[in-house]
Amino acid sequence: MNQKQKAEAFFALHRKGDPVILYNVWDAGSAKAVTGAGAKAIASGSWSVAAAGGYADGQAIPLPALLDVARAIVAATELPVSIDFEGAYAVDPDAVALNVAQVADTGAIGINFEDQVVGGTGLHPIELQARRIRAIRQMADKRDLPFFINARTDLFLKEGDAAKHGGLVPAAIERGLAYAEAGANGFFVPWLADPELIGRICEAVPLPVNVMMKPGAPDAKTLAKAGVARISYGPGPYRAMIDWLGKQAAAVYGAA
Repeated sequence: MNQKQKAEAFFALHRKGDPVILYNVWDAGSAKAVTGAGAKAIASGSWSVAAAGGYADGQAIPLPALLDVARAIVAATELPVSIDFEGAYAVDPDAVALNVAQVADTGAIGINFEDQVVGGTGLHPIELQARRIRAIRQMADKRDLPFFINARTDLFLKEGDAAKHGGLVPAAIERGLAYAEAGANGFFVPWLADPELIGRICEAVPLPVNVMMKPGAPDAKTLAKAGVARISYGPGPYRAMIDWLGKQAAAVYGAA
């Protein structure tokens, strides 16, 4: 498949109530392993990519290095590849579009794009985030590329008290509707784990909703019943791998 065909195939995987499962990767080797395990698409995780390169999360990994990782992942698999692009390394909509164009140049067919102020506090105003999404959409349309913009809101991630998540749902729906109007293709609500609240968002927002697996999250069947169309694992796979590696090394050195 060429890039456009991969993008179209990726779009088709997002079905409400029958979610695509994305077990997030961080380099070419992990992409090959997940491809071989039966994945239908590949998605990177920003935390994992940064950690594997020795960087902190939050766009600490230089953009050229991230693009090198993206190219390596795309080259390692025939599956569609989505790249977690955090805040696109820019705030201005035109600069955002230029940076995302570089991701598209790697052969990737989509991105995660978050609304938090990377390196700052809080979230970008809805109007600004919508303009940033619209700029990406216009860039992709000029290329005749159905590039998948998975618009992420960090409302729930920023609120560590899950008991307060219900009060954030109206604001999340407002953002989801605005992002959809601006040209987003998916709506990502990381750290939200309550099936009833997830269901409310799936009902109100016309985009495929993406939920991230984490300790205490519902299982895939429960999320599917709530209307979720995409399930991802974020940094979980990398953390599990590193934990295993550390234990294996400890056993070796402990026996020495």
